[in-house]
Amino acid sequence: MRHEDLTPPTSRPGPRRRPVFAAAALAGLCLTAAGCAGDGGQSPGSASGPASAASSSSPSPARSSAPAPSDSASASSSAKPLPRGPLTGRTVVIDPGHNPGNVEHTREINAQVDMGNGRKECDTTGTATNSGYAEARFTLDVSRRLRTLLEAQGAKVVLTQDGDRPFGPCVDERARIGNKAQADAVVSVHADGSATGNRGFHVILPAAVNGDGADTAKIVAPSRELGVRIAGNFVRVTGSAPSNYIGDDTGLDTRDDLGGLNLSTVPKVFIECGNMRDPKDAALLTSADWRQKAALGIAEGIGSYLKR
Repeated sequence: MRHEDLTPPTSRPGPRRRPVFAAAALAGLCLTAAGCAGDGGQSPGSASGPASAASSSSPSPARSSAPAPSDSASASSSAKPLPRGPLTGRTVVIDPGHNPGNVEHTREINAQVDMGNGRKECDTTGTATNSGYAEARFTLDVSRRLRTLLEAQGAKVVLTQDGDRPFGPCVDERARIGNKAQADAVVSVHADGSATGNRGFHVILPAAVNGDGADTAKIVAPSRELGVRIAGNFVRVTGSAPSNYIGDDTGLDTRDDLGGLNLSTVPKVFIECGNMRDPKDAALLTSADWRQKAALGIAEGIGSYLKR
């Protein structure tokens, strides 16, 4: 979802007519990018809604003022033996945006933490569909499906939270979990909260940020590669088109106001899987079958990136 703890760029008044070739071009990445075949914040223009406000920033550990369990306690990984597969030896951190319990812990999640180039709230509640299906439920469901798909290929998968803590983790801790795991790839799963008529997915990439505890120089290029591959596979598997209100029809958006990206030292992207406040997108996001497709698209994008 759009992260309303951040101050996103000015939103466009409504959807633009996107060129018909935009989705096809992204899907074509699966055919042109090596290893892609067969292999997956609020954003600008998001609107606040039921339980809206999604913080994707990951502030810096040293100055975080929000109480939270230790990083090791918050990161959840499967203890079962993994099969050998094409991703054996690789570590992927999946970051389910928000936490269903955040709504009961507004004081804690409103505490300011460092995001590398400023300070933001620890976290937010996330958005919801008009019928009340919470983004935090959506992200956890897709993340668990994604974990199953990646573990089947031999990857070690760590979740920043698995419904196993009362709130959070704060955005700075989310970044630290990926860094501590020395992850080969980190993906933060979200759904947007924008205006009706704004549709489609987009992948958020880290901008070049240097100073005040953040230095993304080494991760900008690999994160973009990861994001491009996720976007191409997401189009191919889900049939969803790139956002018609963010990213100029590319499905990609670069931002410097998300601590989860600013404080990462490993390749990391966010994916906004759709707009929960648009009825047509909401119908997809609330469908278990579509959520499985979303997880598969993200998994195949990650796999393509790791096997390149």
